[in-house]
Amino acid sequence: MYDVAVIGCGIIGANVANLLSRYDLSLAVLEKENDVSMGTTRANSAIIHAGYDPEPGTEMARLNVRGNELTRQQCEAYQVSYKQIGSLVCAFDEADEKTVEKLYRNGVENGVPGVKILSAEEVREMEPNLSQEVRCALWAPSAGIVAPWELCFALAEAAVKNGAEIHLNTAVTGIEKNEDSYTLHTNQGDFQAKVVINAAGVEADTVTGLIAAPGFETAPNKGEYYLMDKSQGTLVNHVIFQCPNKDGKGVLVSPTVHGNLIVGPNAAACERGDVATSAEGLAFVRNAAVKSVPTLAFRDNIRNFAGVRANSNRSDFVIEETLPGLITLGAIKSPGLSSAPAIAEDAVKLVENTLTLTEKESYVNRREVTIFRKLSPEGKAEAVKNNPLYGRIICRCETITEGEIVDALHGVLPPHTIDGVKRRCNAGMGRCQGGFCGPRVHEIIARELGMDPKDVLKDKEGSVIIIGETKGGAL
Repeated sequence: MYDVAVIGCGIIGANVANLLSRYDLSLAVLEKENDVSMGTTRANSAIIHAGYDPEPGTEMARLNVRGNELTRQQCEAYQVSYKQIGSLVCAFDEADEKTVEKLYRNGVENGVPGVKILSAEEVREMEPNLSQEVRCALWAPSAGIVAPWELCFALAEAAVKNGAEIHLNTAVTGIEKNEDSYTLHTNQGDFQAKVVINAAGVEADTVTGLIAAPGFETAPNKGEYYLMDKSQGTLVNHVIFQCPNKDGKGVLVSPTVHGNLIVGPNAAACERGDVATSAEGLAFVRNAAVKSVPTLAFRDNIRNFAGVRANSNRSDFVIEETLPGLITLGAIKSPGLSSAPAIAEDAVKLVENTLTLTEKESYVNRREVTIFRKLSPEGKAEAVKNNPLYGRIICRCETITEGEIVDALHGVLPPHTIDGVKRRCNAGMGRCQGGFCGPRVHEIIARELGMDPKDVLKDKEGSVIIIGETKGGAL
């Protein structure tokens, strides 16, 4: 019997687990995939929004502004890549100018620090590569960029260090209410918990629907992206938005924390789990993006990807106790990433309706990690002296060493796949997208984890890389 079971370990579930792990209780996290951060968390714009977009008085507005501040604190504590670079919402015509004015009023009412409207001249002084058609823009200095999957891992790892259990490949298939607890039926057996928190992302309505009417319905909506080479990474210095519409915040152009440039997304209704890109969707993104930044060089694109938003028939986040002890965190579309730590605070308050929470005398809330490429020359020499594996570069594009990969493979939440290593260490994130380092990472995983090379996957279950020997040679 657990005190709390959290269903789902994306950025919402990881935040909830992290916060609850600081209390004296037993905690299990059930994740259906073979790693954490496998849904919307790993495929989004990676923007920490300032908070001017949500309508005043909504949960989105309150939680976005609070979450923005908390995310900065988390990234500092856990050594997660984050940059506060600010955002610009550009107006191209009279209708856009009215939208910018409305967003400014929203920002002021929502308590967003430093928002103001800039003239065309002020905008182009900040961003000389923007279109000459820009008439004005909303400036929000508190907006930032982050590596969402990296933050998710850091939060989940700290939760494990604080005593939480994370059960991967564990899909919830049924929920039963007992007198003072719930039984969660899964493909890995039954789990019992006094409190259940549903943080299942796009599937949150389905999970709550296993036992009660969820009160909302997810309407999955796909966004497709270009990830550009670092040669494009300084084309703009801030997050560049166009004016939002009914489908979302529009196509953006933004630096990433790793020095690339991200362009996208579009917005199209889709099936749950549909992360395929399309020629039509990417063409839309491309045509829209050059309206903001005409000199974008799409020949320097190194990867396309898509993510699915948890849009719903409710206009606001769903954060509620659906049944006594059953908490639903659903309809978490943008600004869900930005709001995640604040959503977790609300979830913990709901837990207190059932359990008395006592904070532990001590708990882990910081992380120390060696990032070789960020060390000084003296620091690099010392790292290699202490561990020669830091002297072998595996990923040349991103300067990732064997030492960093091995550290991840023996961490508290180790990866078992090529992409799992990629998300933790950045190996394979560069221009060649793993073309050089992929086979070497494969070899290291098999060696360090004692796995048959045929069992090492690229990513999700079924993403087989090799099936056997050819021509009698070694794998």
